Amino acid sequence: MVTAETAVVLPVLLFVLAGAVAAVVVVGAQLRCVDAAREAARAAARGDSAVVIGELAAAAAPAGALTEVGGDGDTVRVTVSATVSPLGLPWHVEVSATATGVREPAAGVSP
Repeated sequence: MVTAETAVVLPVLLFVLAGAVAAVVVVGAQLRCVDAAREAARAAARGDSAVVIGELAAAAAPAGALTEVGGDGDTVRVTVSATVSPLGLPWHVEVSATATGVREPAAGVSP
């Protein structure tokens, strides 16, 4: 009887474990987007070029992430978004983060 119960429960446990690992992958990608947006917003507030901003965001973001830089004269806003396929599964999860910063006085309005 124990063998039959184990045979029924084992696939359920594996499914729960796979779901937990997939959740960790998605949360990790979300945190990487937050870090990338924050780093890029800091660089944009300093007045760094668009190339430097893109390189900083790409270094911290998940693979294939898109970076958008905007804002007005006093603030900068950077949004980093990526599509994640946890564990190679056929479904995709979109994660994104936005960071805003105040442009430094000596920075100008380059990005």
